[in-house]
Amino acid sequence: MDVQTWTFLIVGVTFALYIGIAVWSRASSTKDFYVAGGGVSPLANGMATAADWMSAASFISMAGLISFMGYDGAVYLMGWTGGYVLLALLLAPYLRKFGKFTVPDFIGDRYYSNVARSVAVICAIIVSFTYVAGQMRGVGVVFSRFLEVPVNTGVYIGMALVFFYAVLGGMKGITYTQVAQYCILIFAFMVPAFFISFQLTGNFIPQMGFGGSLADGTFLLDKLDGLHRELGFAEYTSGSKSMIDVFAITLALMVGTAGLPHVIVRFFTVPRVKDARISAGWALVFIAILYTTAPAISAFARTNLIETVRDADYSTMPEWFSNWETTGLITFEDKNADGKIQYVAGDENELVIDRDIMVLANPEIAQLPNWVVALVAAGGLAAALSTAAGLLLVISASVSHDLIKKQIKPNLSDKEELIWARVGAIAAVLVAGYFGINPPGFVAAVVALAFGLAAASFFPAIILGIFDKRMNKEGAVAGMIVGILLMLFYMIKYKLGGFGGGTPEDWWFGVSPEGFGTIAMMVNFLVSLTVSRMTPKPPEDVQEMVEQIRYPRGAGAASEH
Repeated sequence: MDVQTWTFLIVGVTFALYIGIAVWSRASSTKDFYVAGGGVSPLANGMATAADWMSAASFISMAGLISFMGYDGAVYLMGWTGGYVLLALLLAPYLRKFGKFTVPDFIGDRYYSNVARSVAVICAIIVSFTYVAGQMRGVGVVFSRFLEVPVNTGVYIGMALVFFYAVLGGMKGITYTQVAQYCILIFAFMVPAFFISFQLTGNFIPQMGFGGSLADGTFLLDKLDGLHRELGFAEYTSGSKSMIDVFAITLALMVGTAGLPHVIVRFFTVPRVKDARISAGWALVFIAILYTTAPAISAFARTNLIETVRDADYSTMPEWFSNWETTGLITFEDKNADGKIQYVAGDENELVIDRDIMVLANPEIAQLPNWVVALVAAGGLAAALSTAAGLLLVISASVSHDLIKKQIKPNLSDKEELIWARVGAIAAVLVAGYFGINPPGFVAAVVALAFGLAAASFFPAIILGIFDKRMNKEGAVAGMIVGILLMLFYMIKYKLGGFGGGTPEDWWFGVSPEGFGTIAMMVNFLVSLTVSRMTPKPPEDVQEMVEQIRYPRGAGAASEH
């Protein structure tokens, strides 16, 4: 069977599975819709958290970034991995003890203010829509190539599927769908890695193959460095980013993780605090499988790509090349009219390759069986859709629970709140589709900006809310507003060309937009602490509540609720 037939078959089966799970686990109450009834097992929640966490950026874009950026791309690997550890150890247990469904709910109650809650709702919506734009872009990329439909049509199909199981099942449907999606995405990521590692190095284990030797005895990374030098690119194993930018991006991704509302809410879906800790541990194991494999995939894909296109005759290029050309994600311009592909650094380069295709095209470049190619397409869709669903649920919960139930109409019945949650999810799907059709960049860049926004807005408010009893509503509100506005300004100016635009030479302190969340977060901390010390202390009951979150009283009893 050809690739398209295999893709229709495998993707069709996985979609049927997702829809079946959504019907089976449809939400019948707001508790089901928001936190899956609070009865998910730690192992299942660990898998669902891993799927929620490993978005299209992890599956599709991260290896593509490392493949093109080499050593510099490792900041994404370090930031996202370290960020999950930070979240699991520093924040998740305390937030779980607090017992609220959403981050705006925590901020509203901790800072005894509906203004703080409203600011948090706005921040959650901005962060989530920025993040979901990357997921929908990933869905469009996969569909445009493997189902041979326009990118926009691919986004519409993804919207329809997410709409069905997110709106119908809520967190309950999403959780069990994400368990299936994790199994699919990790299988799809690892199978080609095993194949290609054995092809190139004779070692089935990708992590071992990454440091292994090729058939001619040359180390893989030495070979890649040599190819880069030959074509005029920076050596694969050398870095060009400034140390301050590396630090800023890594820290922004780490603390941005800890402020991501769709990941935090996962720790409310298990019965006890102990289960939240266990599920965090399981999730780290499941995440590590993909994250330790990504550098190997990057090196394999880059080596095979260069060997395939270097000085190749355009007329004899394999079928995968023309298929990706059709999508517009590979473009060739024969500048010297010699019919050969000149892939080099500088103005003489004739080949432009979108970074997002590296993982998806990798099995085709390596000439693996068609079913493996189709499997990777299904894995990419699973990664993008699992995170998109979690994000859309955050948006709908922010609107229905934190805005309408908590502020506008407090006497809302459970049934009415569930209706509003579904209406919010429908609106979120439509807006997400728009961003998927008009994305502000390739997947990982968009996602990195979402992490910067989360770092700039939520992280200081959450961390100070847990560890600083003196932190009050005035400080939290001022910090969140200043932090997110500063990050939005920098992002719009240097990433989207607004406010007169700017070049990398103009970056403040030499920090890129992807890393500026670190600077905005520091400003947030400074503003929050300064304002809180100049304004009245929080009420005694709030200070006592903070004490109870950190040091539960009674022989462990409080930690079990």
